[in-house]
Amino acid sequence: MSYLNYTHLAPELIVAIMGLAVVFFGLFIPTRFKRGLGCISGLALIIAILEILRNGVLWESQRVATYFYDAYTIDSLSQFFKLVFLSVSFIVVIASTRRYKESRYQDEYYGLLLFATLGMMVVASSNDLLTLFIGFELASMSTYALAGFDKTNPKSVEAAMKYYIIGSISSAILLFGFSLLYGATGTTNLEAISAYIAAHGLASTTGTAILVFLVAGFTFKMALVPFHMWAPDTYEGSPTLISALLAAGSKKMGFVAAFKVFIVALIALKLDMQNVFFILAIITMTYGNLVAISQKSIKRMLAYSSVAQAGYISMAFVIMTPLAVGAGILYVLSHAFMKTGAFIAVGAVVYMLTREKKNLPDADHLDNFAGLSKRAPLTAFAMMIFVFALAGIPPTAGFVSKFVLFSSAIHAGYITLVLVAILNSALSLYYYARLVKYMYVLPPAGETLREPRAYLLAMLVAVIVVIAIGVYPAPFLEWAMNAATTMGL
Repeated sequence: MSYLNYTHLAPELIVAIMGLAVVFFGLFIPTRFKRGLGCISGLALIIAILEILRNGVLWESQRVATYFYDAYTIDSLSQFFKLVFLSVSFIVVIASTRRYKESRYQDEYYGLLLFATLGMMVVASSNDLLTLFIGFELASMSTYALAGFDKTNPKSVEAAMKYYIIGSISSAILLFGFSLLYGATGTTNLEAISAYIAAHGLASTTGTAILVFLVAGFTFKMALVPFHMWAPDTYEGSPTLISALLAAGSKKMGFVAAFKVFIVALIALKLDMQNVFFILAIITMTYGNLVAISQKSIKRMLAYSSVAQAGYISMAFVIMTPLAVGAGILYVLSHAFMKTGAFIAVGAVVYMLTREKKNLPDADHLDNFAGLSKRAPLTAFAMMIFVFALAGIPPTAGFVSKFVLFSSAIHAGYITLVLVAILNSALSLYYYARLVKYMYVLPPAGETLREPRAYLLAMLVAVIVVIAIGVYPAPFLEWAMNAATTMGL
């Protein structure tokens, strides 16, 4: 491998070195100087993002470099998802510089956040079951700790415990599926697995067992029904900024891993996968939207909304055409910014209310958003954009993503699936519009709030990307289509 090829690992190296540096220097500096760790972490993430944009791999339709005996690959798919993970983490770090500026544990917080991001990046480039699992576990272990970071909050501790137990079970199920796949094919390389199955096939019982365990394991990671039960409790109890990271980053890690395993390695089982995901997609989007209607906690509402959105994205596994997979990848990008921004907005409201009233329980309750447009107008405006984008209202990223994804389904002949998805989108508009009504129609529930600038900056970044994708989707769609092409579709 040449020096030039090693430069493609620069984003991972930057994040890894900065994560170690933050933890190391945090041991020796006093609390009052730890405020700079957030800025340094954000700078590292920005440099990694710029490096991905600079190297031009996003515009390539074929693999650029491989490492570690083809276990680690650099192509537009991996770079696309790395860009998603780094961007989500950057937005979270911006808001965190305000939320945790007085904490004595800032070094641990930013270190864990950077290592979680690194794990997601490893998954994005993995071309082997072993590196895939290592990346999963690095990200998972870090986010388990982050979910319970507010140790004085019983809900945060409960969320971390539930997330840890269910996440460990899903990892065990996934690992068992990997072991069956290795036992049947004699290799852990995804492309070698695909070649073996194409040449020799799999016994029907073996193929069914492998598919069952892998679908179960990945649906935990992607929060598809019926393996979604951890998401609402974890998102509600975790620190709101970590909920943003989980919903917009960690769950997307599950999708890129599923794309690699199901499309690259197990494309020979395409028909069986399509039948399974057809049912899962319909049940997930319908259940998520129906349950979201009855939620009074905005974080739980966004959690069930995220479950429904996962149902939309999983349509790509049903259609499995280049356009559909590209549309699903574009939806991942759009949803990452929409959901991150929405959770950041909720986090801003919770932060403002808890500072106004000490120990305010259930600060994310719907009633606390009444008249928010008068109490915190910029936060309310940003939240309105995010929820309308999630509903698919133009000109936003949500509209473009749904339009391309639904169009690909119609083109492939999945009319029933499209009709169900459209009806669910209309259903979701009810609870999104209800939140907007509370913010803009009902009288304010208190005095004007002082909006924290760090939260506003984080929301501004998300708003710009959400509107940019909606107004000028061409480059983003090109990136997504190149990413789909690298999987051999």
